[in-house]
Amino acid sequence: MEHLDKYEVTTLAYDVPFPNNYTIPFHILEYGKGCYIWDKSGKAFLDFGSGIAVNALGYGREDLAETASEQMKKLIHVSNLYTTEPTLELGFKLTSSGNFDAVHFGNSGSEANEAALKYARLYSQRTKGEGKHKILAFKNAFHGRTMGALSCTPTEKYQAPFAPLMPGVEFCEYNNEAELENMLTEDFAAVIVEPVQGEGGLDVMKAGFAKKLNNLCKKLDVILIADEVQTGIGRSGFPYASSVVGLEPDIITLSKPLAGGLPLSATLIPEKVNKLIHPGEHGTTFGGGPVTCAVANKVLDIIFTPTFLTDVQKKGEYIGVKLQELVDKHPAAKQVKGLGLLRGLEVGTADEEGTKLAGKIIEEAKENGLLLLRSGKNILRIAPPLVITEKEIDKGIEIINVILEAL
Repeated sequence: MEHLDKYEVTTLAYDVPFPNNYTIPFHILEYGKGCYIWDKSGKAFLDFGSGIAVNALGYGREDLAETASEQMKKLIHVSNLYTTEPTLELGFKLTSSGNFDAVHFGNSGSEANEAALKYARLYSQRTKGEGKHKILAFKNAFHGRTMGALSCTPTEKYQAPFAPLMPGVEFCEYNNEAELENMLTEDFAAVIVEPVQGEGGLDVMKAGFAKKLNNLCKKLDVILIADEVQTGIGRSGFPYASSVVGLEPDIITLSKPLAGGLPLSATLIPEKVNKLIHPGEHGTTFGGGPVTCAVANKVLDIIFTPTFLTDVQKKGEYIGVKLQELVDKHPAAKQVKGLGLLRGLEVGTADEEGTKLAGKIIEEAKENGLLLLRSGKNILRIAPPLVITEKEIDKGIEIINVILEAL
């Protein structure tokens, strides 16, 4: 295409047909294999971000490509007026992964959380009556960009341009048991919480806080929603991070790694919610399509095996040790955060200088062939494909080490 001719001799795209909510220029990537991505110039990058925790099984997988291709030859789309065997199979796999009666399929994490919020309000209205509709979320949370999910994401730069948002949302300090007990009442329909705050600094839920949440939500009949869009499907070394921290959610939301890079989300709901839902009260056109579900079945067959998850646990512990070595060695490295293969390295302080420092390290890492993410202001977020090797972990950590030594 003539519009693409200008990109034939460059790896950076400045003139792009995208809205200004994205940072320009874009780096043009060409292909991937395993835990590496190559750009148009042929430069290789070790990926410590996996497409924002999406590409859990890495790149260039023939098994996923063949699964998608075979299903596309049969049916690509049927809408939610019908279903297919891949969708049914995936539904049974997910509902049997916990105390769930049904799964609503969507396309993104935001959609999964929107569905969870709607179901929670529906449940509260039909069990407790009108007016018991409030939602409790947490400071530094991130639940998505759509209006309901955004209303539960208390970051001013995300919320301010779109105000007023959905009313009835209040915010509690994460891991603060006393504040939680003071705030949560039967007037709430739901609590929505991340077992690990992915965008907000990679703080991990404490066991005591999880226990308090479990007990209060049961006592007050408030639906407890675990946003596992980033932590679910093996990133913690377990199917769900909720089990790691001791959280007992009524609803779990999933998306990022579920279909191996294709857009798919899932909202897992219990019988007590499902029995109150009537036909037509929620729906989706594309969610749960046969191609994405066929690939997701393959992904779950791989990840939800004990040997695979045990391997992720070991690599999670290994990368934690290697990151702690950086903290012990470099003054700029402050602490290791997160769990499993969702890790963070805090650098500098949580102010403008720390923000600049984290940005500088991320940019220099990219120049040296390593892709990193950010969490909060000054946290280097590390979420590699779950198939990463210890040798590849060592290589990435050494790149960060060299950068820190030069500061």
